[in-house]
Amino acid sequence: MANETKAERIERIKREKDGLEVIADIYRYATTGDVIDPEDIDRFKWYGIYTQNRNLQEADDETQYYMLRVKLEGGYLSSQQVEVLGEISVQFARESGDLTTRQDIQFHWLKIEDFPEILERLSSVGLSVLEASGDCPRNIVSCPVNGIDHAQIDDVRDVVLALNNLYRGNPDFSNLPRKFKIGVSGCNKHCIQHEVQDLAFTAVKNGDELRFSVSVGGGQASNRRIADHIGYVKRRDIVKIAEAVARIYRDFGRRDNRSKARLGHLVEEWGVERFVSELEKESHVDLERYDAAPFTPYPRRSHFGVGATVKKGYNTIGCALTSGRIKGENLLKLGRILDLYKAEGITLTTTQNFVILNVHTDATEPMIDTLQAVGFHPYPSVFEARTLACTGLNFCKFAVSETKDLAIEVVNYLNGKFPDFDEPVSISINGCPNSCAHPHIVDLGFVGAIVKRGDERLKGFDLIVGGHLEGEQSRFAVKTGVKVASDEVAVLIESLINDFESSNSSDFGNFLLEKYDHESTISSTP
Repeated sequence: MANETKAERIERIKREKDGLEVIADIYRYATTGDVIDPEDIDRFKWYGIYTQNRNLQEADDETQYYMLRVKLEGGYLSSQQVEVLGEISVQFARESGDLTTRQDIQFHWLKIEDFPEILERLSSVGLSVLEASGDCPRNIVSCPVNGIDHAQIDDVRDVVLALNNLYRGNPDFSNLPRKFKIGVSGCNKHCIQHEVQDLAFTAVKNGDELRFSVSVGGGQASNRRIADHIGYVKRRDIVKIAEAVARIYRDFGRRDNRSKARLGHLVEEWGVERFVSELEKESHVDLERYDAAPFTPYPRRSHFGVGATVKKGYNTIGCALTSGRIKGENLLKLGRILDLYKAEGITLTTTQNFVILNVHTDATEPMIDTLQAVGFHPYPSVFEARTLACTGLNFCKFAVSETKDLAIEVVNYLNGKFPDFDEPVSISINGCPNSCAHPHIVDLGFVGAIVKRGDERLKGFDLIVGGHLEGEQSRFAVKTGVKVASDEVAVLIESLINDFESSNSSDFGNFLLEKYDHESTISSTP
């Protein structure tokens, strides 16, 4: 098979054994110690398992460690589930834990022989890793205060459940051309970033009638494009549309080139008109056409602090986690705090944070005090609230630069320099060009790159600026040509904030676009 392209190899191994079937091999390798077939390692992704970068290993440690992604449907966790995740982190994963932008949680440092015990513990509390990754539908993201927010447009928990039931472990959709990311939202803040999902359904009101805006073909990596709004459907038709889109993508998406295999590439190739025509034919649903609804700007899409719920006398508490990192010890503490104050549980957000659900009014302030004492941020600074980071060089084989620890250092530095800064600046520190931490939709995106300083080659970043989501007014960040070493990131942001505060601009993203457009014009002038 020496002449196979990457795409040909992946398609062959999927034909020879479906990713769903590798679970028996995972148990076999764990119990027998057999040498693991590299092609099965590729299939492990269907159960959220990836080989880990050896960057942090001791030189004499020959162990192959793994990352495990746990798929949290609806992003929800009860206190018991939080505590079990904490136990897994402490006992098997060297206290690691990272929340993801798809409302999942990831652990590192796992050994193949520990997977049967880990999977059993997850199963005992109703958690699963099935299709946490692979060429299949990924976790369906939704608003973290679904069903309980007093200001919601619609409670879509039943829709999310119906879609999960459609896709979960379904061999009809377990071999797609590539990953398939779906969002469903009834949120009045439009917090799921529908503009960059492969497929999204967003609740809107058309007069007194509830409809769902349908958008397709969004993405941030090789398929970087803002999703096309293609019309509206009634909520009863969402599952039909989602199933039809998955079938169209399965049957017509490219399989000869993985960098052009996402749904957005198919929409681009066909054009929106043809795609909609095929979708209406396949689903037997006619999309309603009228002007697109306005959507909340990206900086105002969060759910931090105390929020009112539809349950009288109860609140939500939205907490920030810088870079999404949460140690096993803090997972255990969080589970105990949920029990102590009799909260319903938590839901994760698409920005690596979490929201505590249904806290009694009398318990709200005492719980906030306890959360702050542990190190969570119910009232985060702008830097704590809106700084994302991907897995980074310590664990990811694709990364050029480290991210998580750097993000924490940057936030702490900026908190010290600008304790009263309240402009909702968004930052992403991304270790490679794959966009896992969404650098193209934030104000300041740092994309992993090698930086030259004299004769030295340092780990660092390319700076991109000005990303923004707001429906049809969305834009991706633009290149600046600026390269910074890792230890220069915080100081660069400090200088940009100082420049912004000295300017007449009232919007940080627009200030950055104007600054770097102006500087590029000057530098290109003869």
